[in-house]
Amino acid sequence: MHLTKSNQMSQIKNHFEEEASYYDELILKIIPYYPEMVQALVLAIHFSKNTALEVCDLGCGTGTISKHIVEKFKKATITCVDMAPNMLSIAKTKLKGIPKTEFINANFYEFEFPKKYDVVISSLALHHLVTNEDKINFYKKIYTALKPKGIFLNADVVLASDPKLQKQFMKKWIEFISRKNKKEEVKKCLTLYKKEDRPAKLIDQLNWLKKIGFKNVDVIWKYYNFGVYLGRK
Repeated sequence: MHLTKSNQMSQIKNHFEEEASYYDELILKIIPYYPEMVQALVLAIHFSKNTALEVCDLGCGTGTISKHIVEKFKKATITCVDMAPNMLSIAKTKLKGIPKTEFINANFYEFEFPKKYDVVISSLALHHLVTNEDKINFYKKIYTALKPKGIFLNADVVLASDPKLQKQFMKKWIEFISRKNKKEEVKKCLTLYKKEDRPAKLIDQLNWLKKIGFKNVDVIWKYYNFGVYLGRK
């Protein structure tokens, strides 16, 4: 990993370490329709509720989506991956009592999947990979880490295909965070977006997944510059 990418990951880690204690409250103020986005992801997991799923949550944060998954799939086991120890600490508390839950502290440039999974999920994390090539390579790792007929679902920040449309996406997002936050918080949010986030065009990412070998690639939820999409192995 190049030094610039190392510095980028370190900066992002420090940012999330600071936000961990109030992240669950913050996310509702910066991501439009966040509960609906989470629900869309969980509902799209096509397995029977009685299946003993093996799930990997990439960038698990405070464990919100993992918690929703184990509430639906009682026999699921979860591997939670996050670069921020403070986030993992909260996830451990949120998922306390759930058997066979594993927690791994690593960023995506360092992480190696320890086994094969039925489901790999990620939310608001993969856009931190610096380049498109980095994202493609990581999608390939995800594909390899899935069991046959496994599913990958990603809820993330995305870009429009057209620059003019992207301006409208950003306008709608700024309107949302401006309603929910004070001016200095809005400024901080936009500054962090410019410094840390490297989203890619949604249409490009769908094509990358297809080229890698994912089947039934589709978008299952979208609100301007946020989307949930999937592919099956």
